[in-house]
Amino acid sequence: MDQVLGQVLRNAVWERLDMLSDLATRADAQSLVSVARSELPRLTEGWRAMLLAHEPDERGDCPTCSTRWHRCKAPCSVWQVAHEHLVAGGLAPQQTAASQDRRRRVPGQSRVSPAETTGRHALINPRRPITA
Repeated sequence: MDQVLGQVLRNAVWERLDMLSDLATRADAQSLVSVARSELPRLTEGWRAMLLAHEPDERGDCPTCSTRWHRCKAPCSVWQVAHEHLVAGGLAPQQTAASQDRRRRVPGQSRVSPAETTGRHALINPRRPITA
């Protein structure tokens, strides 16, 4: 059941991001202002909450990415991605067709990201198929 819930949550997030991307490219100016006013505060709070969970501890390790056997020094990959997309802006890598395809996956289809490979951020084990 947790696997199904995890897949539902991930699909909902990907769909929301796709919708916001579509609005950004297709909406008229008035609609964009309305969406920006409602969605930008939610997105920034989401980033803040995620980054807070990845703040380095007193040893300079990321408590979320670290495990008992492997310490992950800051800045972890979450902070690196945040910097690439929020600060570096135009210098950040552009989204490829492959990264867009991962959103349109059907449940049970294999997709392995670095986070899922390590299991630190995955909601499900990527090696087990999803069953309903």
